[in-house]
Amino acid sequence: MSKKILSVILGGGAGTRLYPLTASRSKPAVPIAGKYRLVDIPISNCLNSGISRMFVLTQFNSASLNRHIKNTYHFSAFSSAFVDILAAEQTPDNPTWYQGTADAVRQCLRHLGPFESEYILILSGDQLYQMDFMDMLNNHIAKNADITIATIPVADREASDFGILKKNAEGFITSFIEKPKKDVLANWISDTGDTMKSQGRNYLASMGIYIFNRQLLSDLLQNEYVEATDFGKEILPQSLGKYKVISYQYDGYWTDIGNIYSFFEANLGLTKEIPDFNLFDNNKAIYTRARMLPPAKISGTTLEKTIIAEGCIINASRVENSVIGIRTRIGSGTTIVSSYLMGIDFYETIEEIDHAKSHGLPTVGIGNRCYIRNAIVDKNCRIGDDVRINGGPHLENTDHSLYTVKDGIVVIKKGAVLPNGFVI
Repeated sequence: MSKKILSVILGGGAGTRLYPLTASRSKPAVPIAGKYRLVDIPISNCLNSGISRMFVLTQFNSASLNRHIKNTYHFSAFSSAFVDILAAEQTPDNPTWYQGTADAVRQCLRHLGPFESEYILILSGDQLYQMDFMDMLNNHIAKNADITIATIPVADREASDFGILKKNAEGFITSFIEKPKKDVLANWISDTGDTMKSQGRNYLASMGIYIFNRQLLSDLLQNEYVEATDFGKEILPQSLGKYKVISYQYDGYWTDIGNIYSFFEANLGLTKEIPDFNLFDNNKAIYTRARMLPPAKISGTTLEKTIIAEGCIINASRVENSVIGIRTRIGSGTTIVSSYLMGIDFYETIEEIDHAKSHGLPTVGIGNRCYIRNAIVDKNCRIGDDVRINGGPHLENTDHSLYTVKDGIVVIKKGAVLPNGFVI
């Protein structure tokens, strides 16, 4: 069955809403949950679904993503499995970069040509969820559909952020509206099932996950809608009534990592007693680069609802409701609350630590007697002693050379150096 389908993972645009995390990396390369990258989520979902041939389409800041995929996804020489990067390229017949989701796939069709498949699965590289795509494909085949759109029930407050669909009794989509205004929502209520309705989730939103019959996708992009650049805004709405477009309703946990707030919430949500996104599942492993790091070492620290990745050295007094990424060092007397520390890419030697101290430079990691709350600390930051970062709604949005504040969340920029006593 896996030979019937190819997966195309869209790397997204410049990721401006996730700035400054995307200042030097693409959205799919942003670290999540302390040890993974966002792109590991769709790739792992594919592998867990028995889909082992994937293309990742990239355009912006793709060097770290390319390196991660090259170092992570190795398959047997006797296997047909692969995860290949398709970077945007200028060609004699097309001098432009990707203009949108549909245009990105159109420009890459020739690279898909040599690989047999009857269906193309199109995924986003910046969502957090666990889903069986093979179940979605089986439903697509059983309904004799041309296009399947994965949908998720959403409530009133979220509906205006999505493309909202209506379907008939057989599950075929009859109408579509992109980001409807509040005053027209009443016309777009769907039967989402008793459980969803009891939660007030009465609208079917597109998840940006699609299955196309391969020949149809090629015809749509190269013949029928040659000027269309986007699936959600152009190709899918225009295909309703012409083709069999079906809704595949997914009722599990799914979040779109579109901005700093949703990224922050998704990461801290992993620390809950029973998180919505289950990292501890035998059958739904999240794959990532194997780094061969030592176990974390913790001394004198009170830990409360905290995830700690491997390779950390923690002497903090308290860490609460936080995600601590690989190789993080935290000094004594420090308190971390409701924060995501992405971690460090290397260990400093004793000599390097002494050299840094003698030149008045903090060591990599978090110093002594610090207080950090409602913050994201990007990779490889040097935070000195007695630093106080207190995020929250009292802070105005701002962009500083060392940090950015968005929605009350303080984001310390990658590689930033915060001297002793620095206060935000």
